[in-house]
Order: sequence, then C-alpha cells, then structure tokens
Amino acid sequence: MSEDEDFYTRDRPDNPDLAEDRPRGGGPEEPGSRGNWPVWLVVLLILALFVIFTVTFG
Repeated sequence: MSEDEDFYTRDRPDNPDLAEDRPRGGGPEEPGSRGNWPVWLVVLLILALFVIFTVTFG
C-alpha cells in the first residue's frame, strides 16, 4: 500500500493548491459598489425634469 501512496505524491509540489486567478466579487470592481447610478434611474430623472419644465414653462 505504501507504493501506491508514493506513486501519487512523488511528483506533487509541497503546496499543490492553485492560487486564486480572479476575485470572487464583493471587491472594488463590483459594479454596484462604485457609486454609479443605474441607467433606468437616470432616464427616469431626465423624464421627470422634462415633465416639470414642460408644465412650469409651457
């Protein structure tokens, strides 16, 4: 049985775990945490301002 264990472990490095190649989210690259406004909210605000100006000055 020791021969089988040696077969699988002799070519492995000391630390066989791979390093994380990309972030899993929640960091500064997360789109919601950068402070950007959603597109639908900007369109809604522009539409609301258009209606307010049309009613006020029209």
